[in-house]
Amino acid sequence: MSGPVKQPPLPGMQRASTPMRTLPAWLGELRLVRGALLCFALTLLAGVVLLSLSTAYRTREAQQLYLAQHTRAAAATLFNHAEAEKQEIRAYEPQFLALRQRGLIGEENRLAWIDAIRRSQEQRKLLPISYDISPQQGLQVPLPMVMGQYHLRGSRMRLQMDLLHEMDLLNLFDDLRQAGYFAVQECTLKRHGAAGAGGAAAPTLGAECELLWLTVNSLAVAGPP
Repeated sequence: MSGPVKQPPLPGMQRASTPMRTLPAWLGELRLVRGALLCFALTLLAGVVLLSLSTAYRTREAQQLYLAQHTRAAAATLFNHAEAEKQEIRAYEPQFLALRQRGLIGEENRLAWIDAIRRSQEQRKLLPISYDISPQQGLQVPLPMVMGQYHLRGSRMRLQMDLLHEMDLLNLFDDLRQAGYFAVQECTLKRHGAAGAGGAAAPTLGAECELLWLTVNSLAVAGPP
């Protein structure tokens, strides 16, 4: 089977040329803006880097600002607390000194109690008084109270005396209150028999009382072993 036969070109005739593919015009101009594009890319990259650095710097500065504000607030709280304590000390210092002078705050002063009994007996012409003081013991505060470093302690005193009348006992208690703070725990009065016809005044009553002398002192701080 034979196909079409190509005839040679005739003399004087030229062979048709194949058309060439033309490139887009913008590719030809790309070389002209290549420098500008490279500069734009570098500028964009630098902007992204600077934005990241500025964001990190802003975050770090915000954290430091928060820490500074928190530290300042804590310092202000401590300062206000210290100022409040100073005002409380100035306000209550006179009462504290008065209580310490009266014997409530600090170590107990038994000699002052005994001296107060002696002076009251001499000045008011009281009948003989006998007393007995027990060792000091710690006391529990009945109501919830913040005592801090201080602790309430008490010493019990038993009094026995004869009375010409009831006011002798009340006057003795008034005199003892000048030597410290105490609470009357128990007091029993017994009436004696009829007085004799002698010239000296005979006691009409006998009293047995128990007093609790109160002191408030600071707890001892345990040292290193």
